[in-house]
Amino acid sequence: MCDRVTGGSVGGLWQTMNCVYSTPSAVVASGDRSRHTPGAMTSPSSPSPDDSLHITKRRLLDVGLATLLERGYNATGIQDLLVATSVPKGSFYHHFVSKEDFALQVIDRYLVEVHSQLEQSLGDLDRAPLERVRSFFERLMALYASQGYLGSLIGLLGQELAVNTAFRRRMEGAFDGLARRLAEPLEEARRRGDLPADVDPVQAANLMLDCWEGAAARSRLLRSPVPLEAAIEVSFRTVLA
Repeated sequence: MCDRVTGGSVGGLWQTMNCVYSTPSAVVASGDRSRHTPGAMTSPSSPSPDDSLHITKRRLLDVGLATLLERGYNATGIQDLLVATSVPKGSFYHHFVSKEDFALQVIDRYLVEVHSQLEQSLGDLDRAPLERVRSFFERLMALYASQGYLGSLIGLLGQELAVNTAFRRRMEGAFDGLARRLAEPLEEARRRGDLPADVDPVQAANLMLDCWEGAAARSRLLRSPVPLEAAIEVSFRTVLA
């Protein structure tokens, strides 16, 4: 079980990330010269994020996620990552073409976890459709708690790097994919009569995500779950009314 991070230590947050993303799968021992393909979206059906990662690359991505969440992109230096991981510069560039490539791969890794939470929630067909949607946001809130309420990585970097085409496309694709997947149980709820017949499921899903991202930013500021809890309640009382 991962302990909640309450301080601002990258080292402590890295330990949490390592717990969140680690699996008992064997780590491939050979070098990994894979490169990020611009525009490629992480699929919820992708293999476990650790299954095919070289141990050094995994360490860099884990520390990178913790550091990007805490400091943002511009304040994160490659040298800081190398010191934190005890990885030589040559090894970094063995796995990543550039800092931008590295950050995009961190985002992909983060999205694998988000999609995992999404599929676990929406795949629970014993629950009503709206209960499954609520479960997803509650799972995200628990993930944020484990990270010390630092908010949403895609929301954080989306604001900071909106002028960068590669990052902007990645964030847009991430939100679009989440919204379309969330729209599926909302459409099911509409057909069941749990939602008004005139509700547009895709529009409602996008509004819920917009509300959530705003609450995540406020949660980061306050280091508190209160804005996230309010966002869930407001979404279900107004967006889906």
